[in-house]
Amino acid sequence: MADVDVLVVGAGPVGLTAAAELRRHGVDCRIVDRLAVPQPHAKAIGVLPRTLEVWDAMGLVRGVLDEAVPHLGQLVYIDGKPRPRVELTLPPEIPYPFATLPQHATERLLAEHLARFGTQVERPTELRSVETRPDEVEAVLAHADGRTERLHARYVVGCDGAHSLVRKAAGLTFEGEAFPEQYMIGDVEVDWELPAGYSMRSVHLDANGAMDDMLVCIPMPGVRRYWLSMLRPGAQAGGEDGSSTPDGTVFGLEDGQGPGLGQIQAALDRLSPEVTTASTLRWSSAFRTSHRMVDRYRNGRLFVAGDAAHIYPPIGGQGLNTGVQDAYNLAWKLALTVRGLATDDLLESYHAERHPVAQEVAGRTVRHARTVRHAHSGLISGSGDDAEMLLRRQAQLLVAYPDSPLIQPQATDGTPAAGPAPGDRAPDCRGLLSDLAAYPRRLFDLLRTPRHVLLLFAGSEHASGDGAVRLEACAAEAHRAAHGLLDAYLVTAAEVPEDARPVGLRPPRVRDAAGEFRDAYAPRDGEALLIRPDGYVSGRFHPAVPERLTAHLRRTFA
Repeated sequence: MADVDVLVVGAGPVGLTAAAELRRHGVDCRIVDRLAVPQPHAKAIGVLPRTLEVWDAMGLVRGVLDEAVPHLGQLVYIDGKPRPRVELTLPPEIPYPFATLPQHATERLLAEHLARFGTQVERPTELRSVETRPDEVEAVLAHADGRTERLHARYVVGCDGAHSLVRKAAGLTFEGEAFPEQYMIGDVEVDWELPAGYSMRSVHLDANGAMDDMLVCIPMPGVRRYWLSMLRPGAQAGGEDGSSTPDGTVFGLEDGQGPGLGQIQAALDRLSPEVTTASTLRWSSAFRTSHRMVDRYRNGRLFVAGDAAHIYPPIGGQGLNTGVQDAYNLAWKLALTVRGLATDDLLESYHAERHPVAQEVAGRTVRHARTVRHAHSGLISGSGDDAEMLLRRQAQLLVAYPDSPLIQPQATDGTPAAGPAPGDRAPDCRGLLSDLAAYPRRLFDLLRTPRHVLLLFAGSEHASGDGAVRLEACAAEAHRAAHGLLDAYLVTAAEVPEDARPVGLRPPRVRDAAGEFRDAYAPRDGEALLIRPDGYVSGRFHPAVPERLTAHLRRTFA
């Protein structure tokens, strides 16, 4: 018998997300970290709209909203002259904007959330070795008191960073390349009067029109507090500064090699659009750009997520946010498998879904990094519909799993279907009225659950009578096929009279009073939409037939 169902290694944002989700799904887990205390640094600071949606579903977004600040856009200057600003404005149906929050605050909020499930990070506890066996994993842990523990776990999730021991024990490759540019970063306060909430990018061009100096300043919580990044003069990746590691992995932040306040002030003197003074240096470091990726996200009972699986050039906050979604994708699948409600095949979908996402992010950030010396290489470029699509992609709202083995391909008569397709993110909508709430609800309120959610849309033909009976039968059969881990709702169209269906019948009813559900999903009368625990459309079924729904659910449930 294993001592624990899942061991999570690493207590950064990705490991904490994995552990919190495992506990929310009812799985016994432990989480260990080799550091005695969390690092108090503003390393990764960008929080993307999709990550805020994930934290909403997990139940901790309120704390993030109280502490984070909005990232409204970017001010661009070339040789001191202003260029058109970049606005990070999303359509009003997107519930959350771009934001910034120092990594240490993100970790604290996640750790507090995890503690509500009765689980604490074990510090300092270092993973020394991992040995896989047919039915379990043996992990050797070294504790602060000198004690060595042999822990038997059913699965191990490596969220232990770019130098991951779990990845090495799994025999996964980690290939990529380093870029020549190195940067200095600093967490400081500046006394300029630039618009609050906007980052600033200022570049200088040489005589040939190539960029030879650059400064990026990103707002953080606090009065005129910014995360500053600037080119590190004369440094090349893998140079003589000792930053290359024995295993060849070149990545990340290098404590002890950061700039002093004088160096930061010098960069501001050269590139700031206003005369300003830097003060209150909280932390600084050196930064280098590289990218690497695993060939597999899993080997047997060992999994990797976050920086243990992929590292990117730090453009647009993609690294941390991609890692959080790795953990969010994996946790519900591990939970069903551990509880004996799914077969091992479900776990294979983790690699099938997340590896293509990591490849797309790598391609996008690497292209940007290779053009870093181009003066116009900014946060978002483009116009019109193209700019909106780029912005949605940057926000990770376009992450999708259309080729996943868990997704039900959508039947089509040759006409492109409207609304989200199977594998797409399930969008939010407002204005849903229920029988027992005197206020409108969001769809995300219904999706804030560790279970699948079945939405049965009823227009005039299915709001009552035989049509309603068929939808109720679909809900009952789907509930049984999912071993009870499914919530069903009857969503009635705005034009359906409130008394068309007696109050109190199952499934519960919500009325699309504002028509936003119809606008967002373009459902057909009598259609069933199945939403996974991680907020992606698993399948759309029209007409809703119990046999089709249960056959599809067997892709996930044993």
